[in-house]
Amino acid sequence: MNWMLIIIGFFTGYLVGLTGVGGGALISLLLLTLVGMPLNAAVGTALLFAAITKGTAMQVYRGYALVDWTVVGILWMGSLSASIATITWVHTMAKIGEDVSFYKQLIASGILVAVMSMFLQPTIETLSKKKFLNNGPGITGLQILLTILAGAALGILVTLTSVGIGALGLIILIQLFPHRMSPPSLVATNIVHAIPLALFGGVGHTFLGNVDLTALGSLLIGSIPGAIFGALTAVLLPHASLRSTLSATLWIFGLQLWWSVLPSSW
Repeated sequence: MNWMLIIIGFFTGYLVGLTGVGGGALISLLLLTLVGMPLNAAVGTALLFAAITKGTAMQVYRGYALVDWTVVGILWMGSLSASIATITWVHTMAKIGEDVSFYKQLIASGILVAVMSMFLQPTIETLSKKKFLNNGPGITGLQILLTILAGAALGILVTLTSVGIGALGLIILIQLFPHRMSPPSLVATNIVHAIPLALFGGVGHTFLGNVDLTALGSLLIGSIPGAIFGALTAVLLPHASLRSTLSATLWIFGLQLWWSVLPSSW
């Protein structure tokens, strides 16, 4: 039993339950830097950690009927098929992951995309006002197409690097459905979408021998109660407070990871 990993798991689980962000990139980065875990094992372990931790948080949100299953289904159309294709490619091209610098560049690029996409929010809002996106509860054909494409891109990136499963997923929902969901519903929908995506990638990496089950067990001892506590906090918070928390988390999380990973990737 590793107490450092248990503590890391608790605080990460709380963050995941509260915001839906932090289960993939944060854990993989900590496993790389603090534990010294091999890169492939860090990615595979982080994906399984994210799947189980988010699954725990989902049980809380499901009781409050906050999940937008229509949007989840559209995202899955792109992300799950892309994840399966990516795992197949990784298995076929066995050399992937041996080039550490290439893998780090993928991680840094994923974080950069997450950070830079935040600057697109005004543009998305402008498109929404011009009726390219729906201002109400319905979903337009353009939203469906963009959601499938965004889900596919997310599936590829998450399966390769474990980055973006929470942060990019949340950004996609905020930008493509700016008026459809409340802040708690955004978090719940993002978490539910991420579970099978992380599970597909994690199981695939398990078959490739890229999961440290001992470290995963210690992380989950902390993350499971943390995720429950975080989800209950999100449900009870006023919507304005949760929206501000989500925005701040995305900025801090994205910038911190970008600056910590990008300089070492070139």
